[in-house]
Amino acid sequence: MFGLTPYRRNQELYDPFRMFDEMEKNFFRTRENSFKVDIRDEKDHYLLEADMPGVAKENISIDVAGGFLTISAKREQNTEEKDEKTGYMRRERSYGSFSRSFDMSGIREEDIKANYENGVLKLVLPKENTETPTSRRIAIE
Repeated sequence: MFGLTPYRRNQELYDPFRMFDEMEKNFFRTRENSFKVDIRDEKDHYLLEADMPGVAKENISIDVAGGFLTISAKREQNTEEKDEKTGYMRRERSYGSFSRSFDMSGIREEDIKANYENGVLKLVLPKENTETPTSRRIAIE
């Protein structure tokens, strides 16, 4: 019965360090090097919208290989603050790269179009024409 529920045998022993270890693991688990994507079915194509605020167009690459579409980007941000009155100076730099891959089965890879505007990457992914007839009559010989 205890195998079916999440139960720790030594839960009665208080260990503050375990609490900090779990907090650190949860903090870094939620900070993924990724970006958010919405995919909509527009009947004849799929529309993929990826949020990439603060990324320059030149730092985004879209590759199709082996039946997968891979979107990669890198972000570089430098800020510097100086206060001559107090002599305080602060510099912060942040760099990061991220990528995501998507399966391209059922997509005409040669007709994919991309547009990047205001931090949103939009990809039009045309569907392959795999229409099956709804009904047909078979002649008897």
